[in-house]
Amino acid sequence: MGDLMADKFVSMILGSLFLSLGIDGFLVPNHLLDGGIIGIGLIFKYIWGFKVGLTIILLSLPIYIFAWFYNRHFFFNGIHGLLISSFFMDLFSPVKSFFHMPAYFAAVIGGCLVGIGAGLMLRKNCSTGGLDLLSQFIAEKLSLNVGGIILIFDSVILLTGHKIIGVNFFYSAVVILLVALMTVCLTKEGAAGKAFF
Repeated sequence: MGDLMADKFVSMILGSLFLSLGIDGFLVPNHLLDGGIIGIGLIFKYIWGFKVGLTIILLSLPIYIFAWFYNRHFFFNGIHGLLISSFFMDLFSPVKSFFHMPAYFAAVIGGCLVGIGAGLMLRKNCSTGGLDLLSQFIAEKLSLNVGGIILIFDSVILLTGHKIIGVNFFYSAVVILLVALMTVCLTKEGAAGKAFF
C-alpha cells in the first residue's frame, strides 16, 4: 500500500513538472492553447492576465463538488493532482522568458511535454482537474479511452479560443493532437487495451 502511494505521488510530481514546463516554457510565450480546463485557464490568462493555476482551481470547483457526491474515489484521486499541478503552473510561470523559439517548435515540444505530464498522472488515476476529471467519469461509464474523450473537449476549447482571441489555430491544434497522442499512449495499458474511441 505504501509503495502504491509513493508511486502515485511520484507520478503526480513528475507529471506536474512536465505539464508546467510545457505550458509555461513553450505554450504561453507563443500564445498557444492547450485544451480542456488548462486551455480555458490559458484563455483567461491571455485576455485578463489571470494566473493559469489559480483559474484552473476555481473553474474546477463545481466538478469537484459533483465528484464529492457522485464518486469520492475520483474526488480524492483528482484533488491532489489538481492542487499540485496548479501550484507548479503558477510557480513555473517565470520560465516563459527562458525559451525563445518559433511557434512550430514550441507547439511540438510543449504538446509532448504537456501530454507526457497528463498521461503520467492519468495512468495513476490522477488528473489536473476540471475536464480531465469529467473525462474520467465519462470514460468509466462508457468504457472508452480517456484520451479520446479529452480530445473532444480540447477541440471545443481550441475553436472557442480561436474565435474569441484569435490564437494560432494550426499550431494550437498541433499541441492538442500531441497532448492527446501522448495521453493515449501512456494510458493505453491502464485502459486495458481500450480503443481510442
